[in-house]
Amino acid sequence: MDNRILLSERELPKSWYNVVPDLPKPLEPPLNPATWQPADPSLLAAIFPMALIEQEVSAARTIPIPEPVLDILRLWRPTPLVRAFRLEQALGTPAKIFYKNESVSPAGSHKPNTSAAQAYYNRQAGIKRLATETGAGQWGSALALACNFFGLECMVYMVRVSYEQKPHRRTMMEAWGAKCIPSPSDQTNAGRKVLEEDPSSPGSLGIAISEAVEDAAGRQDTNYSLGSVLNYVLLHQTVIGQEAIEQLKRAGAFPDVVIGCCGGGSNFAGMAFPFVPLKAAGKDIRLIGVEPEACPTMTKGLYAYDFGDKSGMTPLLKMDTLGHDFIPPGIHAGGLRYHGMAPLVSLLHREGVIEAVSYPQLKCFEAAITFACSEGLIIAPETSHAVACVIDEARKAKEEGKEKTILFNLSGHGHFDMAAYDKYFAGELENYSYPEEKIHAALQHLPVMK
Repeated sequence: MDNRILLSERELPKSWYNVVPDLPKPLEPPLNPATWQPADPSLLAAIFPMALIEQEVSAARTIPIPEPVLDILRLWRPTPLVRAFRLEQALGTPAKIFYKNESVSPAGSHKPNTSAAQAYYNRQAGIKRLATETGAGQWGSALALACNFFGLECMVYMVRVSYEQKPHRRTMMEAWGAKCIPSPSDQTNAGRKVLEEDPSSPGSLGIAISEAVEDAAGRQDTNYSLGSVLNYVLLHQTVIGQEAIEQLKRAGAFPDVVIGCCGGGSNFAGMAFPFVPLKAAGKDIRLIGVEPEACPTMTKGLYAYDFGDKSGMTPLLKMDTLGHDFIPPGIHAGGLRYHGMAPLVSLLHREGVIEAVSYPQLKCFEAAITFACSEGLIIAPETSHAVACVIDEARKAKEEGKEKTILFNLSGHGHFDMAAYDKYFAGELENYSYPEEKIHAALQHLPVMK
């Protein structure tokens, strides 16, 4: 059997898959925080193009991908599905392990799957500039790339701790013409308020979102762009799972387990959602989202309405949340440090369609080294969470003597994370399990109807 199962450019999916019609129960609507009534989609028109708003509320099972977006995606898609033979041998497992290598995109992760679409729709709407936030920098890099392709300016507010940990992510954004500054910043009211309370704040995705939304709302030529959480973002990522299903058919395989790391939910959903209708039709398959113990949104959070940002500028979303005031510790998986989980992922989690587990930082880096030494790829700290779970599942298969098939999403490479690996080798990293009392304190500030 080949190591890599490839599709031609002609076989790139022509439509996105929308999981909404296949949900076990209806998704709770976003609410207007002033009235606690369903938010009118038109309220989002100040910061989003109408085409994306329509996708956000769509119940259509498939949505065609515009040809200009397909032209961009063809630069690296379809991505390879790889049989991890050497990892299997290293673990001595009877399990078959496959991974979808999303690190081959120009930005090095799955994020351009949605940034290309978002830049296109904003350009079609006459927008000249996009503002966004980024954690580890993968989303900021992807949006910078897409804005460059479609002739838009790009402003990125990068969580300060990651801005300092990963300076070359900023360099990458600037190479594609974007501007990137650390958040909290003195450029917005939201940022200045945080700095007044804590001048040394490490920042959070919630804070950076507040800054980017404020930026976009204050300029007519600017819209806001988000790299995860919202329905349309997860929709755009489903090219991953659609390709994987076709590639597995050619390999004569079907997964018993599908695994992805979870921060806001986009890369996990992109891989797992196309399998949801197959599971509902009776296929015996587990879908596992892996998050850090330092930011245990699904495993320790509440399923409740909350803001998507620190300042309370967004509509209220029903999701697994640690509270919008949650400030995560500066673990190196910066893309997994968000206080909330995508509403679609949260609903499927609460309905038992998907499972959620959390892993400590050191175990994830150990897994990353095992993967690097067997498969040769140095992966992002975010991806290492998925790999740690894969290794556990493969070892269980060995203990049980079962020939299970494991599929996971390699969501990004770790080429800009060498400082994190340096600290791991020097013994300077430590596990961090977020204290129950701090989670309880953050959840005390969930919005309530007045």
